[in-house]
Amino acid sequence: MPESNFERIPSTPPVILPLPPGTKRVQWSVMIPVYNSIHYLEQTLKSVLDQDFGEDRMQIEVVDDISNDGDVAALVERVGKGRVKYFLQPVNVGNVRNFETCINRAVGEYIHILHGDDYVEQGFYKAITQLFIDFPEAGAACTDWRVVDDAGMPVWTNAPVGDERGILKDWHQRIAIRQYLEPPAKVVKRSTYEDLGSFYMVNCSEDWLMWNRIAAKYPVAYHPEVLAKYRNHDQNTTAVSFKNRKNFLDIEKTMLYNIAHLPEDVRAESEKASRENFAFYFANLAHRQWHSNYDKEEAIIVAKDALKFQVNAYSLKLYFKLLLKIATGYKGKSK
Repeated sequence: MPESNFERIPSTPPVILPLPPGTKRVQWSVMIPVYNSIHYLEQTLKSVLDQDFGEDRMQIEVVDDISNDGDVAALVERVGKGRVKYFLQPVNVGNVRNFETCINRAVGEYIHILHGDDYVEQGFYKAITQLFIDFPEAGAACTDWRVVDDAGMPVWTNAPVGDERGILKDWHQRIAIRQYLEPPAKVVKRSTYEDLGSFYMVNCSEDWLMWNRIAAKYPVAYHPEVLAKYRNHDQNTTAVSFKNRKNFLDIEKTMLYNIAHLPEDVRAESEKASRENFAFYFANLAHRQWHSNYDKEEAIIVAKDALKFQVNAYSLKLYFKLLLKIATGYKGKSK
């Protein structure tokens, strides 16, 4: 059991120690944290195994935070056939600490934390490997990505991460303003985690915070092909945190951290742009949530949070439009 003072959300970056001398190292560690994502895990595993580099180059391991939605170990054995390792946490530690365990257990030079409900397309690992070869100064690398639903169908088209293959330009300021990257698209060198420490401070936007911490110190290399898929469904950490406002509070906390660590001369304009971005996102999200579950309380909370980020003509328009939908019981297409 964790000690009584155990922090599920660390207040400072947990230290990632270098691997002990004599540890058998590999090039890749694909670490798959899971908690109640068994319905998606088979696709996740197959997407990795279909481009497996072999045990001499690639570690593949599922790190289970005591899921209770099925026999994860049996699924890993059935799909992985002994190729995929399985580690069960002694107690449930939460997503942030589970990612920390993934990093500590990784023996590869490159660490891909691939959530158990996401997946990658053919060519992902070759593309990232070539990026690190071509741009050895990079502390992390990524491909482009898309949001998909339960069936793997596109939900919406996100803005491209960059303009061309290579080191991302003005990346620190850009990633401080908005979340351009979801976890399946990003790979981080173990040495970068050893330098900066693991995820901390927030639960719902912990990846965005980490991408900013990396961008403040290291170049990030980019491959423009869409080779990663982020699953948007009702049970993921972000989706369940709208009503209790945890998502809003964590995003705002991360946003303020990001802005504070930019050069002073760009902070004001960056905060304004970030608030405008999230006001737009939450204003639209309120309508999507209404049409998803018709929960009046939740939709209004999200719409009001849009106004907390920034009161502008767009967020006000969508707020009053939502109130009208609720008042009339409108349940047609979103917006």
